[in-house]
Amino acid sequence: VSFSGRELNEAQFHRCRFVRCDFRGARLVEVNTLSSVFDQCQFFGAQLNSSHHEGSAFLNCSFRAASLFGAVFLNCKLTGSGFDEANLAGVRIQGGDWSYTNLRLHDLRGQDLRRVRFTEADLYRCNLEKADLRDADLHRANMAGTKLWGADLRGARLEGVDLKSLELKGVKLDVTQALQFALAHGILLEGE
Repeated sequence: VSFSGRELNEAQFHRCRFVRCDFRGARLVEVNTLSSVFDQCQFFGAQLNSSHHEGSAFLNCSFRAASLFGAVFLNCKLTGSGFDEANLAGVRIQGGDWSYTNLRLHDLRGQDLRRVRFTEADLYRCNLEKADLRDADLHRANMAGTKLWGADLRGARLEGVDLKSLELKGVKLDVTQALQFALAHGILLEGE
């Protein structure tokens, strides 16, 4: 179904399912989704400002050039979705699965991203300064050029991340992670 260019402001989508639907250029300001599924949908240039999503899934969706200013995602699944040129200012992400997403070049500084799953996500050159990533799953995420100054990584899964490419100024680590970083940088750890 095509919703392209439609005015759907303040719509309530509770337990709805959309497959390969077209929301290009649609106005979805203050939309509320609850336990809904959007599978392979197009949100190119859509307005999702101040929208609220809880327990919903956006699977392999494209949010290219969409505006998600102030959007809230509570325990949502966004696996495989792309956010090229999207406006993510003020977005709030709480929990959920953002594996395989394309978040390249986005500014997520200061975000509370505790326990969010970013397995194999593309976080290339993201700004994660002062982000709270405690217990996040960053397994095999592309973090090349990512800014992490002052971020909290304690308890985060970092297997498969190129630790040598990360700048760690002011980053909080647990003991196991500190050992991982030391070994990645060729430091020899020996007892007396």
